Amino acid sequence: MEVLPLQSRDRTGGRLYIVSTGPGDLQQMTPRALKALAEADSVIGNAFYLDLVEPLLAGKEVITSSMGREVERAKKALERAEHETVAMVSGGDAGVYGMASIVLEVVERSGSSVPVEVVPGVTAALSAASRLGSPLSGDFVTLSLSDLLTPWEVIEERLDLAFRMGVPVALYNPRSNGRPENLAKAVAIARRHATPTTPVGVVKNAFRKGEEILVTTLEAFEDRLDFVDMRSIAIVGGEESRLWRRDADVRGIITPRGYHRKYVY
Repeated sequence: MEVLPLQSRDRTGGRLYIVSTGPGDLQQMTPRALKALAEADSVIGNAFYLDLVEPLLAGKEVITSSMGREVERAKKALERAEHETVAMVSGGDAGVYGMASIVLEVVERSGSSVPVEVVPGVTAALSAASRLGSPLSGDFVTLSLSDLLTPWEVIEERLDLAFRMGVPVALYNPRSNGRPENLAKAVAIARRHATPTTPVGVVKNAFRKGEEILVTTLEAFEDRLDFVDMRSIAIVGGEESRLWRRDADVRGIITPRGYHRKYVY
């Protein structure tokens, strides 16, 4: 079976970039993402993510869309990409709970020959982890607590399996106004398998205005759930994760990779 590239430079006409903008600070965007936006005639995306890259959009047609209209957004981007260069903006990494899958599904079902390129970026779990120290140094799991597209029963089963593994778990979409109880349920599942002193870190608005960081333990976290919102990432440590301290101050979380079992340092 021959696998062809998603994008052909030989085709005349338009093209479609699915551009990952990273955590929101322009300095965290990749050079390729910056170049794709520079090449675009029009840029489409959720208003929140468009605002974060607003300095890069001068002279371009900007088409804003709201949450819940992802399919419509994907169809509009593909339609315009037949005759111009279009950038579909997606926060974090477009392939991790982002716009890449729905855009590619729309392209696939339409039978379109428009060249498509997915431009990767820094996903939220990694940007949050960098603010916490090194909580995701080895194996880890990412799970979304949003049950808009995945039944809660499925999410519960996945949470139970993940926490049984004893590895760190990064929780996306942890606590919405409409479903604030989902995070409490996830913490209850974690408590079945993890010790009360397991480190927990939350980063709100990573690399953006209003950034806040909380480092606590799984037991104490139950009293701080109201700190968390949909612009947060919560990371529950694994069996070997520990608080990173300097004297009496907690600086973050470290999950050792295992060097201490092989080397003296």
